[in-house]
Amino acid sequence: MDAVEDIKQRLSIEDVVGEYVELKRAGRNLKGLSPFSSERTPSFMVSPEKQIWHDFSSGKGGSMFSFVMEMEGVDFKGALEILARKAGIDLDQYRGVGAGQRGKEKERLYEVLEWAVKFYQAQLRGNRTVLEYVLGKRAFTKETVLEWRLGYSPNTGRALIDFLRSKKFTDNEIKNAGLSSQRFRNASDMFRGRLMIPLADPQGRIVGFTARILEDNPSAPKYINTPQTPLYDKSRHVYGLHLAKEAIRRGKYAVVAEGNLDVISSHQAGVRPVVATAGTALTEAHLKALGRFTNDIRLSFDADNAGLNATERAIPIASKVDVSLSIISIPSGKDPDELIRQDPAAWQKVIDKPQYALDWLIDRYKNQLDITSAQGKRTFSDVTLAVIRNLGDSVEQDHYIEHIAGLIGVSRDALLAKLHQKESTAKPRLKTPSATVQIPSKAVADYKKTQDLFMSIMLKTPSLRKLLKVVRADMLMGDDAKKLHAFLADHPDYAGEESVTAKLHPIGDYVKILLLQYEELYGDVEQNEFHYEAERLQTKLIDQYVKMQKQRLVQQLHTADEAETNALLEQVKQLDHLLKTYKGGA
Repeated sequence: MDAVEDIKQRLSIEDVVGEYVELKRAGRNLKGLSPFSSERTPSFMVSPEKQIWHDFSSGKGGSMFSFVMEMEGVDFKGALEILARKAGIDLDQYRGVGAGQRGKEKERLYEVLEWAVKFYQAQLRGNRTVLEYVLGKRAFTKETVLEWRLGYSPNTGRALIDFLRSKKFTDNEIKNAGLSSQRFRNASDMFRGRLMIPLADPQGRIVGFTARILEDNPSAPKYINTPQTPLYDKSRHVYGLHLAKEAIRRGKYAVVAEGNLDVISSHQAGVRPVVATAGTALTEAHLKALGRFTNDIRLSFDADNAGLNATERAIPIASKVDVSLSIISIPSGKDPDELIRQDPAAWQKVIDKPQYALDWLIDRYKNQLDITSAQGKRTFSDVTLAVIRNLGDSVEQDHYIEHIAGLIGVSRDALLAKLHQKESTAKPRLKTPSATVQIPSKAVADYKKTQDLFMSIMLKTPSLRKLLKVVRADMLMGDDAKKLHAFLADHPDYAGEESVTAKLHPIGDYVKILLLQYEELYGDVEQNEFHYEAERLQTKLIDQYVKMQKQRLVQQLHTADEAETNALLEQVKQLDHLLKTYKGGA
């Protein structure tokens, strides 16, 4: 038995999902409110019999592994590790010797860091200076201090090392966890005399620390981070994500602040979809990690030069990873912590009114440059066109070309010429042509929902399968749907019986989701109404398909040469023919 099957044997999907969603019995299935949308009527279903879940509001569904991937923002490997821990399974037994050893070493590092947190917490409770700073100056409550597991590192040289040795950790393990450093010939504590802020991964396991100095000392850095370790990578770690991810998912946006303490203050004030990076170094990995939960990222860096420059650097990175970036501007140049302590409601108000990143960039340089001069126009267009070039939507590109041309008083054609001139020498954003074509996510989600409802009827009702003749396999989204299409063509009498489902084992989860949809939506539908519903879904599916394909072709036409243009226009004709043929035969 492999790790996946072993986990499925030990865990039930209703128990896994029940840790995130309140479920209630609804016949053979369980029902709850969708964790992916704001709804009052439950549309989230779990089938203990099929060991599958499906969310009718978003169209998402799958096994316990796909659910954990969605909720925790991890890939399959991450979900496997999370569920293995829940099931009490040691994944090392399924790995090679070398991988198993590395897994054990990592687990030891998690253990040593967990003990370090407990040590620092105990030290904080007995130190008046740090308590006055945390509870007094920062105005954190005791509950906040406990939730974020704040601590204190004593300034004695080897207190933590001695403590960890007493817990049977080796000097090498302590060093590899980033908790010690070599001073002269002896190892000493990495952090001394500082407020300790634990850094956790998205599942809440400690991977390192940020340490803040308590007394003003110009010769000492205000903050020190854990160095690079097997568990901690500054360029990838998002502070506070383990406590913010649920609020991010519900609110459908994430705020990225500059400092860890800004994040803690915001959460204490009840504004929880807030995280931070290590300083202002926002990376592609940070945005990808947040992009698993939301496409709406809002930056709130300090209004000093470092913060403004970092904000500007983030704009092309956001374009590359396809997230919508906007900027939060705080009045009077305050940082989030100052504003929160002054007026928590005002912090939420500025979060609710972000400025789209490109508009922010345009305003910044419009105020910095003399855009009536030739030099100012050149610099202004250089900066803004560099971002416009990476916009995936041709309509959005056209809007900003028109806007900038009006601002600096030049012709639209002049700006387009400059844009295309630079494009010929610029490094392409992504290598594949399809990557530059952006279909709105809502259109994709709606198409997928229509497709799956249609395929659920096709799966269970052989008498209506003639409707599949118009809906070709290449029109379907996802390999699972295409494979099912081929299977139904080869098995015209198959009607979704459980005994035959084994033949569809490679796409078993997808088939089970369709069966669950059919049972919930169409189990009691009259036959004459059922035929009408199947035809309605077929019509809707073809209309949505043609509309999406035309949108893709229009975007490609924007940058196509003459030969490519002719080929694309031919594809448009074929789509029109498909629609005409279908409607003519309907």
